[in-house]
Amino acid sequence: MSEKRVVITGLGIISPVGTGIEKFWSNLLEGKSGIGPITRFDASQLPTRIAGEVKDFNPEDFLDKKEIRRMDLFTQYAVAAAKMAVEDSQLELTMVDLNRVGVILGSGIGGIETMEEQCKVLYNKGPNRTSPFMVPMMIVNMAAGQISIYFGAKGPNITVVSACASGTNAVGDAFKLIQRGDADIVITGGTEASITPLSFAGFCSMKALSTRNDEPTKASRPFDKDRDGFVMGEGAAILILETLEHALKRGAKIYAEVLGYGSTADAHHITAPSPDGEGAARAMRAALNDAGLEPENIDYINAHGTSTELNDKFETMAIKQVFGEAAYKVAISSTKSMTGHLLGAAGALELMVCALTIRDGVIPPTINYENPDPECDLDYVPNVKREKEVFYTLSNSLGFGGHNATVILGKYRG
Repeated sequence: MSEKRVVITGLGIISPVGTGIEKFWSNLLEGKSGIGPITRFDASQLPTRIAGEVKDFNPEDFLDKKEIRRMDLFTQYAVAAAKMAVEDSQLELTMVDLNRVGVILGSGIGGIETMEEQCKVLYNKGPNRTSPFMVPMMIVNMAAGQISIYFGAKGPNITVVSACASGTNAVGDAFKLIQRGDADIVITGGTEASITPLSFAGFCSMKALSTRNDEPTKASRPFDKDRDGFVMGEGAAILILETLEHALKRGAKIYAEVLGYGSTADAHHITAPSPDGEGAARAMRAALNDAGLEPENIDYINAHGTSTELNDKFETMAIKQVFGEAAYKVAISSTKSMTGHLLGAAGALELMVCALTIRDGVIPPTINYENPDPECDLDYVPNVKREKEVFYTLSNSLGFGGHNATVILGKYRG
């Protein structure tokens, strides 16, 4: 049986640089940072007091008050972004076989805000005062579950938890689900809402976060010699994937075609990447092989690029392993320099960037690239966007636990 071709027909985004595709995209291309002082809670006792908070999200624009009270913020983000993506795709879900519509979402942490709040209730007021909605608000699969309920999607409903690779794994798994004929449409992507005291306390204890509190917009500086840690972000990125046949039949606009997917494990360390980026290199090679492409075909890489010492160095080494001399010719950028790191939602957001880059022929920059690191010596599209026709993109996501995922998109050409 021949494999189905899979295309992206809808996008929905809630991010630190804007809600809605065009606002998000224009701010990225202008090099605007979404990083600022934490306002969600009192962070004065923490060594890191900055984050990429979502600033323009009003849940009442998407959900009624009763629904809002019964959803953790990560689920609110996911459902709202899914509504935007379905609207953008112009899908009439009442006109399709809902048994053939799936939902595959990624999240690294899930409903941690609910867990923290309910722990306080338990310790301060006793077990009888905890909310009966605590468990369904907290569990990580509920964002996918709520999207399924809202749209009546009765196909496979799956949540991927692979730390910072979750969003990319979710889209890759959705691609394979459609490609092998198990669904016609999949609502996919990632969501995260982990800007909470406990999350920050944990990441600060690991010394993983930037402490450039006095210059928040300059704190996330992937591949720069003076990088000192990542900046946490939040939000949701949802993509509509469907078979090419289904998309053409209904006259859908096509952002890009999904061509290849690779997923590997480092089997090395709980937080540090494998030396020389060996695991990431295998994921890229697997995705290229799946797409039937050579490294020289890739025009743009959206790097994982976290602004941490080891990730940026080892990802650069991995790209060199896979691309050889072509590594110095391919355009690479890390949009985390503007959005911060959305953890389980990061990969989906960055695939969205790849799709928009293909659509518009413009590559977003890596901002705050001021002092080159001799060990990071590739073309990171420093500080200013670049106009360039892009036919093939590659996006990397690398997560704690040694999870590596790569997805390749291509310009749809019939």
